[in-house]
Amino acid sequence: MERLPCVYLLASGFHGTLYTAVTSNLLGRISQHRDEITRGFTARYGVKRLVWFETGDTMESVIVREKQLKRWRREWKIELIERENPTWRDLAEDFGFESLIKKKVDPGSSPG
Repeated sequence: MERLPCVYLLASGFHGTLYTAVTSNLLGRISQHRDEITRGFTARYGVKRLVWFETGDTMESVIVREKQLKRWRREWKIELIERENPTWRDLAEDFGFESLIKKKVDPGSSPG
């Protein structure tokens, strides 16, 4: 994915903690969140699931949108997410990121 201004919402899980931000490199930024490069809000609360994003023509336009979303009530953000992503699926998987859902191991199977 080429550099493209966008605003995005991350969640800790279904109806979990939300985080709103902007970037010009969504895939790079998602990778940073998942690797907990910065010891901030998203690392502290496990907010790593990309549940919604919107691209814009300029960084200025997505910053305006981000500020708008940050003023919104939580219920409005949930409605925005669920309009396009009703199951809160991790959209980062569409870009090749590994699933954040832990796979269950069959207790009868042997490792390796």
